[in-house]
Amino acid sequence: MWNKIQKSIWKLPCPEADSPPHQNIQVATETDVHGEKLALQWVGCDACVENKGSMCDHSTQDLKSVVNEADVEDHTEANSSFAHSVINMIGMLIGLGQLSSSYALENGGWASAFLLVGIGVICAYTSHLLAKCLEKSPRSRSYADIGQHAFGSRGRVLALTFIDVEIFLTLVSYTIALHDNLTTVLAGTQLRLPIWTKLSTSQLLTMIGVLVALPSLWLTDLSSISYLSSGGVLMSIIIFTSVAYLAIFQVVKANHSIPVLHLHKIPAISGIYIFSYAGHIVFPNLYKSMKDPSRFTKASTVSFASVIALYTSLAFTGAKLFGPEVSSQITLSMPRHLIITRIALWATAIAPMTKYALMFAPFSVQIEQSLPGSFSARTKTIIRGAVGSLLLLIILTIALSVPYFEHVLNLTGSLVSYSICIVFPCAFYIKISSVQLSKFSLILNATLLAIGLLLGVAGTISSSKSLFTSLKRDHSA
Repeated sequence: MWNKIQKSIWKLPCPEADSPPHQNIQVATETDVHGEKLALQWVGCDACVENKGSMCDHSTQDLKSVVNEADVEDHTEANSSFAHSVINMIGMLIGLGQLSSSYALENGGWASAFLLVGIGVICAYTSHLLAKCLEKSPRSRSYADIGQHAFGSRGRVLALTFIDVEIFLTLVSYTIALHDNLTTVLAGTQLRLPIWTKLSTSQLLTMIGVLVALPSLWLTDLSSISYLSSGGVLMSIIIFTSVAYLAIFQVVKANHSIPVLHLHKIPAISGIYIFSYAGHIVFPNLYKSMKDPSRFTKASTVSFASVIALYTSLAFTGAKLFGPEVSSQITLSMPRHLIITRIALWATAIAPMTKYALMFAPFSVQIEQSLPGSFSARTKTIIRGAVGSLLLLIILTIALSVPYFEHVLNLTGSLVSYSICIVFPCAFYIKISSVQLSKFSLILNATLLAIGLLLGVAGTISSSKSLFTSLKRDHSA
């Protein structure tokens, strides 16, 4: 269906300026956004000029026929059951957050678990707000569409900008995790590059890992990319099972006490907590894929309840097992001599390599859509792959230059995830439903919006200071 819609729309002329604006069509595929999260693909008529009075020779009727055809096909694909939707949502929400929840709880104190749970509840509620926005705007099919419905083209641009930044920073975090875990599992390995002796063994190992994953950026078949990414979900299961094994069989004694509360560290960990629930950019697509969209809120409630329970139990387990020595990535705290540890380390190192292609898809499609229509499909593929490879090398450079997983993760959550998960959904809902909104609902959503802004700003300042301090310290050393 995707190819059919894409080819049809590329052949279309742009509607006249006075005609209704064309609808961008987005296709979501599972990722970890956090994770994990999603690849958005959108197509449209690049020749269209939005300025009043500009014309092109494409007929509006042709555009409508293709959109109607797409709507029919999308409707036939809305076959996701309630159970399937819950599984998909849980799969998207579980990601890098499971590595750092123990670290965050140990640093924030056991009372910060209320913040972990509270943020999860708020995110579950804001997913419901997105569903309400979609109900009021049936033509909206994506997160960016909701932003456009609420605030026009500026809302779309703002939403897409934050989505791109979140994906970019998430990929940096994944690459840092690749570096840390690959270096640990291959400890003792010595590598040297004669032409560049300044590169350490850990940096060379990370470069090799990224180069192994780099060819996946040239894939154009979405089904192949999705299949590759499914390995990331398996890696997450392995990591959780490994930690559970240590606790259940008492391989490591859970005899550490957890401090009550470190209030001054809350801004430094709040971004990690919100990042653990970052999946809102794909929720509109999940909503549209359900057989019965009216059950979306129930599905999100079940999904978030499951993920909150998982993160909370994992946070307390890791903090009790390793205490103050717990790493920002729990796999790095596990006893090195155990086989189960090596399995967990390899799983954490391999997971990022399965994510690159899918998470790069939004950038890839934007690049392809910006190219002249006269270019052949092969030329577009080459340019898209080359630019994607360059971006991955830039991400690699940043990850090796700023190898501070916890600070980058907190910065990602604070800088963009609070906006995407809490601030924007509340703002969209208030704007779209302003006429029917009750006073209580207005106060509630405005309050949540303010809380999201406050935690986001505080976390961004805290993580930025910590990042610069770490960079300055290492530079001095």
